[in-house]
Amino acid sequence: MDLEAVRTYVAVAETGQFRKAATDLSITQQAVSKRIAALERDLGVRLFTRTARGAETTIDGQAFLPHARELLRAAERAAASVRTDRRPLRIDVINSRGASSGLLRDFHRAHPEIELDVLMLVDIDQALDAVRSGTVDASFRAVGAPGRPLPDDLESVRVADEPLDFFTGPAHALADAPSVTLARLVGHRIWIPGITPGTEWGAYYDALVAEYGLTIEATGPNFGSDALLDTLADTPALGTFMGGLTRLIWPASYGLRRIPVTGPTPVYPHSLVWHRDNPHPALAALRSHLTTTTAGHGVEGTWVPGWVLPR
Repeated sequence: MDLEAVRTYVAVAETGQFRKAATDLSITQQAVSKRIAALERDLGVRLFTRTARGAETTIDGQAFLPHARELLRAAERAAASVRTDRRPLRIDVINSRGASSGLLRDFHRAHPEIELDVLMLVDIDQALDAVRSGTVDASFRAVGAPGRPLPDDLESVRVADEPLDFFTGPAHALADAPSVTLARLVGHRIWIPGITPGTEWGAYYDALVAEYGLTIEATGPNFGSDALLDTLADTPALGTFMGGLTRLIWPASYGLRRIPVTGPTPVYPHSLVWHRDNPHPALAALRSHLTTTTAGHGVEGTWVPGWVLPR
């Protein structure tokens, strides 16, 4: 069904005149007549009867009018959903408790006038495909793994280096240490369930293990951070790595310890990825906010894998 013919029909129904509808739509009266005739052929009914005063809707025309108006409203909503100046900025943050979510919350506090849609895509290929297709406007990612450069049509900027803490229960041998070096963690069980081969965080921990000889176990299903903290509280010999900017809450009775890692401090690199041709006006505001309010990277005494983009 031709939406312009429907729009013309509504104009004639509301004005009661073909001539007035033509003026309102900035087309000729002949064009109005042709559109109405085409619409009547499509529907198989007469929509108007001519009178001395203009045009009156038939019974079928009266029945069609509210549906025609709804068709036009639906078309406007559909168009508005993809207009970058009228739709929310869509951002992928991987999870709701991590550093990228915190960065986006800071942006929202600084720019409450910008409407956001927050998505959580786990797989990096899915996230990059979404950015390339325009399903999302940008994604927070570590950006990179050995031999997997970003596609040429995507751009990125490194926005935060998140230090890793060693997380453990009160009965662990290192529980009372004010800080712990990577060398001292050698031989201790570090449990990070849910590390998926091929993910950027999987590549990150592979590089950390290879360089410092750590023992990281990824066995068992990943039931989320709450279940992980439950296990740490009850297992004296077990610890895990947790991002220092990751927000967690646990019962005080757990007595969990969050211990800074030094010598060097491993940091997880967060970057913002976007399509170079994305026109959404709020995307520039997000990039500007992140580059002016987040701490620098490559700080002396920190470590990231050698394949992480330095920019």
